[in-house]
Amino acid sequence: MASPIVQPETFARAVAGLRSAEPREEILLEEVGAPQRLAPYAFALSATVRRDGEEVATGRLILLHDPAGHEAWQGTLRLVTFVTAELEIDLAADPLLPGVGWTWLTDALQAREAAYRALGGTVTQTMSTRFGDLAGPPAAGDIEIRASWTPTDDDLRAHLLAWCTLLASTAGLPPPGVTALPQSRPAGAA
Repeated sequence: MASPIVQPETFARAVAGLRSAEPREEILLEEVGAPQRLAPYAFALSATVRRDGEEVATGRLILLHDPAGHEAWQGTLRLVTFVTAELEIDLAADPLLPGVGWTWLTDALQAREAAYRALGGTVTQTMSTRFGDLAGPPAAGDIEIRASWTPTDDDLRAHLLAWCTLLASTAGLPPPGVTALPQSRPAGAA
């Protein structure tokens, strides 16, 4: 029988913090395999966001730990995320969308008091038009947010909650405790 792998205390505390946070009910978290070549220690979560029973956004959060540290990270821990959601075509075409998407991340970190440094990333908006035998709407839009940051301590509970807030914003979920009004139909519509 193989002996258990001993993890550095910093990494173990960081993973425990990620596991301790409870996301809102629309967000399903699952531990998944982490990339093994990016750092000596890694942990990963995937997320699926559901609204009215349908998947509306997905994401992945990866925790990297290198006890020797990284100059670019400015620390020994690094959080890396990828979040994507399909959007209504008019929203996906909005030239202000990338700035808004980035603000969803920075506002979520600030609101949860998740202290960080060395934040960087990209926001990509895409629009696709389908032709021929491809099923689905004639036009579709997506947003992708890729980012990484270095937490200033190893209690990552606030960082996970901030990430869940980012997922909710990207998916268009109303704030907790707020009920979305149903879409109204034009007069005479059946």
